[in-house]
Amino acid sequence: MLAPMAAQLSSAPVYSGDFADPFVLRVDDRYYAYATNAGGINVQVVTSSNLASWERLGDALPSLPSWAGLGFTWAPVVLSQRDRYVLYYTVRHAASGRQAISVATGDRPEGPFNDVSRAPLIFQQERGGSIDPSPFVDVDGRAYLLWKSDDNAIGRRTSLWICRLDGDGLSFAGKVVCLLRKSQQWEEPLIEAPSMVRAAGGYYLFYSANWWESSSYAVGYGTGRRPAGRFNKMTSAGPWVSSRDGAAGPGGQEFFTDTRGALWMAYHAWQSDKVGYAAGGARALWVDRVEFVDGHPRLGA
Repeated sequence: MLAPMAAQLSSAPVYSGDFADPFVLRVDDRYYAYATNAGGINVQVVTSSNLASWERLGDALPSLPSWAGLGFTWAPVVLSQRDRYVLYYTVRHAASGRQAISVATGDRPEGPFNDVSRAPLIFQQERGGSIDPSPFVDVDGRAYLLWKSDDNAIGRRTSLWICRLDGDGLSFAGKVVCLLRKSQQWEEPLIEAPSMVRAAGGYYLFYSANWWESSSYAVGYGTGRRPAGRFNKMTSAGPWVSSRDGAAGPGGQEFFTDTRGALWMAYHAWQSDKVGYAAGGARALWVDRVEFVDGHPRLGA
């Protein structure tokens, strides 16, 4: 069954620049948003005190590791870990020409982050690569990392994965588990961008699907009983969140709580009349409240 959409959705993006695959981190009463490379910046970072107006801070990751190539630095996310911040991001593995996931650390949420790795943290080369990292911290304090295997790059069916992180967030402590695979018609040709929320007594695995540079790109979700367990899709008849006036091809969703504990979803979307870079479009930053009604997520206040 599909969850009903709320009527009171945002009518405009909160940041209109090209800010794809957004992730929002709250530190005390301030918000930091990170996004895919643009304008020569590896990891974009902006900050806000109210989620409505945002200030550009520059490049959170000024330098890439020696094994990485420039220009394909996507979907950065940040985990607050003890006395430092850990940045996970997608980057080009130069030797193979495929995408991989690496990790960097910094003392401040805005960076600069430093990546001293000699090889990727995650690189499923046999599956076409790995992209779209996303952290999840459970109620017991255990941290996990989710990601997508880039199977579509080699003509295979895409999958979403999870593994528990070690205490420092720089390595893994558990078994790698496949959570979901592309299986629905509306998802063609891929699923990607996993993100997880614990709510309403269970776990919700959200993902983006269809082609990213189209108005058919959208968000679906599944439910499960534990982070690294079996998830059942709840959007078999169609997506949970899809295009609407002013926001075409919504996706790249990540979740965060505000200073009052309310849950929000950050995501990107194209202008309705400018879908795709060839059309002069940009993937702007949108944020909307998320509520759970009878066990179903609902977007909008």
